[in-house]
Amino acid sequence: MIIAGEASGDLHGANLARAMLEKDCDLVISGIGGTEMAAAGVEILYDNSRLAVMGIIEVIKGLKDVRNAMNLLESRFRLERPHLLILVDYPGFNLELARRAKKYNIPVFYYISPKIWAWREGRIKRIKRYVDRMAVILPFENKFYGDRGVDVDFVGNPLLDQVHTTLAPSAFRARNNIRPEAKVIGIMPGSRKQEIVRLLPLFMQTARMLNGAVKNCVFLLPLASTLTETDLEEHGIRAEGLDVRIIKDKRYEAMASCDAAMAASGTLTMELAILKVPMVVCYRVSPLTHMLAKPFIKVRFASLVNLVAGREVVPELLQQRVTPDSIYREILPLLVNVEEREAMKAEFVNVCRQLGKPGASKRAADIAMQMLSERKAADG
Repeated sequence: MIIAGEASGDLHGANLARAMLEKDCDLVISGIGGTEMAAAGVEILYDNSRLAVMGIIEVIKGLKDVRNAMNLLESRFRLERPHLLILVDYPGFNLELARRAKKYNIPVFYYISPKIWAWREGRIKRIKRYVDRMAVILPFENKFYGDRGVDVDFVGNPLLDQVHTTLAPSAFRARNNIRPEAKVIGIMPGSRKQEIVRLLPLFMQTARMLNGAVKNCVFLLPLASTLTETDLEEHGIRAEGLDVRIIKDKRYEAMASCDAAMAASGTLTMELAILKVPMVVCYRVSPLTHMLAKPFIKVRFASLVNLVAGREVVPELLQQRVTPDSIYREILPLLVNVEEREAMKAEFVNVCRQLGKPGASKRAADIAMQMLSERKAADG
């Protein structure tokens, strides 16, 4: 069973499932995920779009779905006893699920660790108690967990395998009738509905400002699998006077064709870095959520790019600093100044070198298959 509560986890879970099925085509895999895991052959027990929330207050509002999903999975534990439970990030849900799995003696493999090095380090106690093995995808995580007595492997970053394009930016632009001289700007407010509510209206206001300052602007919004066009339309995506394209497929091609992007903090920022797309990173949750979480945050940066670099490579705008004026000030130089744009791209090369070698999903699958073999041997 594989549990992925968000769009990025759905993609990682799908690639892991495919790698496992290549090793044993008779495996039966079920879990929580979305369209990517379903396409990989996973039986979806609960759609992860109903669980893709962020922030303390937002999670409380979604407790009914969380409770329903948790009870459904525990009934599967009781009736079918999966040979292995694989958890993909999503710690608030997954660590409780790991606790319940242990009641039924089900081995637990955590693939893509919770970011407890950033906040809530106290979760390490639950990880040591309920998780049998941990696979991490960021270089500094291996030492963090190893120093705390967790059985951990650094498998490299799966984004190195999945972030690739089949069309050159010029070809993508031509296919979508975007003129060669156009400035293409990414509007990337995240994959969660709460992110859309908080960021998309601000990104659209910035888009109007850019459209007035820069000639021939085209705005691209690659649609996450957890969202629909209706989710976007409720928050101003259809703005008069702007050339805004919602891209439902060729997501990475759309991202790679951008000259610069306004981006929500998260996996998205590392995808953009791999594609060498300059960006401004924005992070905004409810004021109460921020107030409650702030005392526990232990890292200097919000974006993965800056965390891996150990310094500010991309500008970050957090909470009340996320305004159309501030986004505009940060992104405009990336559109009109070639030297600034190329300098940021060069920094991305150094960041990506630290992510390890391609093949993370296969290395994680090797660990999962080893754990399956050990479980079957123990069962006789």
